[in-house]
Amino acid sequence: MTADRQPLIECEHCASIYRRHQLEPGETANCARCGAILWRYSGLTLSNWLALAITALIVFGVANAYPVASMSVQGMVQQASLLDSIFITWRQGHWVVAVMTGLAGFVLPLLQLTVLLWVLGPLAQGREPAAFRGAMRLLGALRPWCMVPVFLLGVLVAVVKLAGMAAVSPGIGLGAFGILTILLTILGRLSPHVLWRYAETVGAEPVHVPESGPDVVLTGCHVCGQVQALSREAGPEDHHHCVRCDAQVHYRKPDHLSRTWALLLAAVVFYIPANVLPVMQVNSLLGDSAHTILGGVVELWQMGSWDIALIVFIASVAVPLTKLLALILLLLTEQWRSTTNLRPRTRLYQMVEFIGQWSMLDVFVVILLAALADFQGLMEISAGAGAAAFGVVVILTMLAAMSFDLRRSWDLEGQSEIELAPVEVRRPPAPAAGKEMG
Repeated sequence: MTADRQPLIECEHCASIYRRHQLEPGETANCARCGAILWRYSGLTLSNWLALAITALIVFGVANAYPVASMSVQGMVQQASLLDSIFITWRQGHWVVAVMTGLAGFVLPLLQLTVLLWVLGPLAQGREPAAFRGAMRLLGALRPWCMVPVFLLGVLVAVVKLAGMAAVSPGIGLGAFGILTILLTILGRLSPHVLWRYAETVGAEPVHVPESGPDVVLTGCHVCGQVQALSREAGPEDHHHCVRCDAQVHYRKPDHLSRTWALLLAAVVFYIPANVLPVMQVNSLLGDSAHTILGGVVELWQMGSWDIALIVFIASVAVPLTKLLALILLLLTEQWRSTTNLRPRTRLYQMVEFIGQWSMLDVFVVILLAALADFQGLMEISAGAGAAAFGVVVILTMLAAMSFDLRRSWDLEGQSEIELAPVEVRRPPAPAAGKEMG
């Protein structure tokens, strides 16, 4: 393929346009304008990815079929898996918490693996998968909401919290969830954009290279990454359809400021009851008690588990507050039409996207504690109203981050497209003199 027919790629943060090319092992292609990673070298073939996805599905079954932990109190033993935790939370009447954790920890990850297997099988044979376009839209919608790693950390926190009052031991499911977390992290590299590139590489999809000119602007499809030419006379928020996957395409996200502000203010409203109301209620022979998020952190600290207390504080207190403040800063700097510190602001937005789901930690901890301490008549733990409010805060802040269009801030700097600019390639550091690469 000649250089002028190489596929184009858009930086999703600053809208710069580049030609895609092959990378050497260890290299990453970075945007020369904002520094974001555009694509990475991968030595895995489609058959390798398929094997990883099959393995992940098998491990997923093991992780949910066996208990992640067991608790023993006065000769009584209670085991708990993720599904046990969800069902017990539902039985206790906390339907919002049960639905949120059931979707994020079980249904959506299972659906994500199913979609990956659906498309990787045919692609590994050089064929276009059935309903490929719809499957890629679904995969793009699922990826941010799959929270298996958060549940794994929640298990560890729950075990530490209960260790002081009863004998708690890890189960087979815990080890399986650890392996599953590693596999899902690797498979997380398979975004819809990457899968569309694989489809082009094996010839299952044609390569479309738009013609640039003074009368058009180039923009990428948020679903498949296809760069296409739109009329310069059209408004930035006008509706178009992708020439490849037929998804709706906008040069810039419509009403992004008003949508982001609305979601952010709603998150602030729910943030108050999430911290004031108890996230967990304990009923036992010794009496009843209610625990807020900060109360749980203090309890862990007093137990001597300062490391776990620090993790919970960061995930459940610092992260949500950081997300709220960071999004407010990004919104205000754009409304003030500031063009300063655009690269640091891009890093800040990437951080908000990365840490988004980790605030669900306390919600997963609560449902697991409810399942492990389900000794009716002796001890019972259930979710409080604060847990539901906290889960809503997590969802609203993630939606707010998705609604924000960072490209608008870069537009204020000047020309938003760097037409076919040279990509910045970063190579791994060379080995030190006198040492060999293993």
